[in-house]
Amino acid sequence: MRQIILILFLSLGTYGFAQQLTYRAKNPAFGGDPFNYTWLLNSANAQNPFSENDLGIEAFDNLAGFDNLLNNQFNDQFGGQTPPLGTSRNGNLEYEVFESTQGLVINILDITTGEQTQIIVPNG
Repeated sequence: MRQIILILFLSLGTYGFAQQLTYRAKNPAFGGDPFNYTWLLNSANAQNPFSENDLGIEAFDNLAGFDNLLNNQFNDQFGGQTPPLGTSRNGNLEYEVFESTQGLVINILDITTGEQTQIIVPNG
């Protein structure tokens, strides 16, 4: 008797609740409904803990402020003069300066950390 109940239980349990799984994308970038775009954008903005004021962007309302900052740093580092072409070293920083079709290229390498920065001063 127990065997019959067990067989019935196992056979009915696997037959009655099976269904086919289908994938439907939510994001319109991956083939989802284009009307989800607004909902996804609003949801992302609501979860964003940052604001422009927190990032200090108000100091750079226009590009002139950023341009002045770069010029001041360049003048402090090189004394207002264009650095000499070739490779030179100043403390932990190694500079490689050369001309290219894009303009004057300055590669800066921090020898201690391996961090690299490239500055391109356009021709003009």
